[in-house]
Amino acid sequence: MSLAPPGLAAAAARSVPWWAWAALAASTTLVGSYVGLSKLLVAALPVFVLAWLRFAIAAVAMLPWLKRAPGEAPLAPRDRRLLFWESFLGNFLFSICMLYGVKLSGAVAGGVVMAGIPAAVAVGSWWLLGERVAPRVWAAVACAAGGVLLLALVHSPGAAAGAAAAPSPWGFVLLLGAVVCEASYVVIGKRLTAKVSPRRISALINLWGLALVTPFFLWEARAFDFTGVAGSTWALLVFYALAASMVTVWLWMIGLAQVPAAQSGVFMVMVPVSAALVGVVALGEPFAAGHAVAFTLALAGVLLATWPAGRSA
Repeated sequence: MSLAPPGLAAAAARSVPWWAWAALAASTTLVGSYVGLSKLLVAALPVFVLAWLRFAIAAVAMLPWLKRAPGEAPLAPRDRRLLFWESFLGNFLFSICMLYGVKLSGAVAGGVVMAGIPAAVAVGSWWLLGERVAPRVWAAVACAAGGVLLLALVHSPGAAAGAAAAPSPWGFVLLLGAVVCEASYVVIGKRLTAKVSPRRISALINLWGLALVTPFFLWEARAFDFTGVAGSTWALLVFYALAASMVTVWLWMIGLAQVPAAQSGVFMVMVPVSAALVGVVALGEPFAAGHAVAFTLALAGVLLATWPAGRSA
């Protein structure tokens, strides 16, 4: 049964404005770029304390976004349920599955999972939204998957030598769960943008994220000394909160409103690519020939996904 709203096929058929592609690319690139920042923050703050502070800061900043846009209809019960699942799967559960999955299985496994997200989005958009997935989009998915898989293999050359124990099977189960969560985030977001403004979606799913993480924050914050956090860490936290919960989600939603979900999912390849670039440029990590090949494959996937289709498509 299709979840596609009326007129979705006609919307997918029209040409996509350039700014929609740019918004998707900027969103996923920004996500990858602050991965390095989140590592610095996790070193200073417990995970659930960090998550709660991120959602809380963004909630204050996005208070004006909670109002309905002029002419926007009230939320239907189904839209409210979709907003909950959008936040639960894409904000809350994805983070838990990815963090603990990488902890149990290693960075290479995490990179392989990121490579599987575009394929999962394409399948989900075909199955749930009824979108037609053209052969060139499947080719783009293959390029994206190949690029990020190669990137994962060459980005952690010491993984095998430094591994003390075999990866846990539960780690791979959690990483598979992360793929499903992120693909669901894209597909549900496509359904929501047909009725709700991107800014309001961003504000509402952020509030749900704040509510979901609060019990874990209260448990973890009892033993944490907030007075020991440096001023520079607080400043970095504010930037991270606004970028992660506000700017990237808003950019993603305005792009997703114009782009078929199957094609938008390919832009997920920019997350690990930009994260690796930050590591090379800002952290001084080596850049090998394998990295160049991986980036070439990833960019080829984006070009295939965004190249204007002919009338016969």
